[in-house]
Amino acid sequence: MTAGDGDGRFRLGLAGAGRMGRTHLAALTGSRQVRVTGLAEPDPAARAAAARPGLPGFATVAELLAAGNLDGVLVAAPTSAHAPIVTEIAAAGLPVLCEKPCGLDTAQAQSCAAAADRAGVLLQVAYWRRFVPELAALRQRIRAGELGRVLAVNCYQWDEAPPGAGFRGASGGIFADMGVHEFDQARWLTGQEFGPLQVAAAHPDGEAGPQPARTDPDCAQAVAGLDGGGTALISLVRWHPAGDTCRVEVLGTAGTASVTFLPPGAGDGPFRAALRRQAEDFARCARTGRPGQGASAADAVTALDLAGQAAAQLTAPAYRGS
Repeated sequence: MTAGDGDGRFRLGLAGAGRMGRTHLAALTGSRQVRVTGLAEPDPAARAAAARPGLPGFATVAELLAAGNLDGVLVAAPTSAHAPIVTEIAAAGLPVLCEKPCGLDTAQAQSCAAAADRAGVLLQVAYWRRFVPELAALRQRIRAGELGRVLAVNCYQWDEAPPGAGFRGASGGIFADMGVHEFDQARWLTGQEFGPLQVAAAHPDGEAGPQPARTDPDCAQAVAGLDGGGTALISLVRWHPAGDTCRVEVLGTAGTASVTFLPPGAGDGPFRAALRRQAEDFARCARTGRPGQGASAADAVTALDLAGQAAAQLTAPAYRGS
């Protein structure tokens, strides 16, 4: 890849200027390795909200690609648009960093992977937990055997409040939207794979059951065995008035560890820092061809497969929410 305008930084296009796209844009401000050189957003209001001096905006990804001045593209469009946009960018011969989950289901994630393979370009999926220093250090401790044999890895993602109806309706549900982070995180930390999942869920109004209208609960817990002999717990909550929080606990035969990497009240600071490291890792991989820390398309397929298994239990006749 070539550098743009002689400053040596990786020229990154941005596809999608909604909330997540603007968060990425803010996270990359001041990066010495990556700069955003163009953005595509079909909604004029969102495009205007992301506008910055010297940053050209386009209504379509096709226009962004035609303008050139790109070394790769970050896809931050709604999940339902991931597959066609990734395919379009890959066909143009550019590496892609796609926001998680890289499609609504495994078929869409697999189609993204196939498009990248056909074009011979890098496809990295944006599981930002892999770029949190505290989690990377925990992973090293686990892999070095410092905690002994892992008996349990418990992953928690508790959001302050549920998302809006528009986002919720297109997100794929609580496991595809939130749970994929925890599934990927547990696999990445331990190097172990999930066995069959068991799921319980609850709704804030106290109702429960398999009704189609109630397939996206605001509290969901999944538990499974790991192929290394331990267990995994995935805890997802959309009502945590103290504020957004993410943490992980690991219990082993030789020690335990607990890391709260997004404490309540921390704001977007830790999140944005991880997003910057992620984009810079992507740029290094795209330029050198060497693997980095990011999640692969295969990792994304696995996370979505686990999310699909969990979500299926919410509509199964035997399901009894609490």
